Amino acid sequence: MNRAPEPLRCLLLQVRDPGDPMRGHEIASFERAIAPRPARIRVFDLLGGLLRPSDLADVDLVLLGGSGAYSAATGGPWFPTALESLRTVHASGVPAFASCWGFQAMAAAMGGEVVNDRGRAEIGTHDLVLTPAARADPVFGGLGSSFKAQMGHEDRVETLPPHATLLASSALVANQAYRFDDAPVYCTQFHPELDASGILARLSAYPRYLAEVAGTTYEEVVARLEETPEANELLRRFVDTFVAGG
Repeated sequence: MNRAPEPLRCLLLQVRDPGDPMRGHEIASFERAIAPRPARIRVFDLLGGLLRPSDLADVDLVLLGGSGAYSAATGGPWFPTALESLRTVHASGVPAFASCWGFQAMAAAMGGEVVNDRGRAEIGTHDLVLTPAARADPVFGGLGSSFKAQMGHEDRVETLPPHATLLASSALVANQAYRFDDAPVYCTQFHPELDASGILARLSAYPRYLAEVAGTTYEEVVARLEETPEANELLRRFVDTFVAGG
């Protein structure tokens, strides 16, 4: 008789205020993106203190997602401690997948440069193109030469950190995904954990974001939304490749 797989022990590093309506939504989104492998997701609040190596004991997978009200370009009093926490993740050898704010913050933590650039903000469904390195990558290699993904950002990574390999670009933003060559850490500017309904939930939760950041309307973004099945497979492929028992 085949035994059901043990749940993955996941640690989600969040940067969200207590009243952020997307705190629970983010957990559910990552659970769905990892399925059918069951996941037990525990949250560590990066706004509240330093992640220590002992916090990663018995963790199979570290996840980083977006942020409701915080920027990796402008930071804040808590930001240096958060960056030190991300360096701890990188050094630990525990597989980690970071999207959106996590993508930017991990770049900043490891020596890259993050800037605020509303002129290149991307919201909703956008096209991405793989780099030559990505076509031979075990996680990205099955996507074909191009794919669609969900986005919502105004900051971008201007310069990748050392020991990082670029995996994907969009028409507006060159650095859309990278992997570290010295650690099992992958980072995407886009949200592989979100499908069309997921990005709609985020936009509904932050109604002023569209007009303030991208100069567009909810209706305009909705009209351009598409499902993104290739991007939504990335976390499963990452788990299969890097997480024990995947």
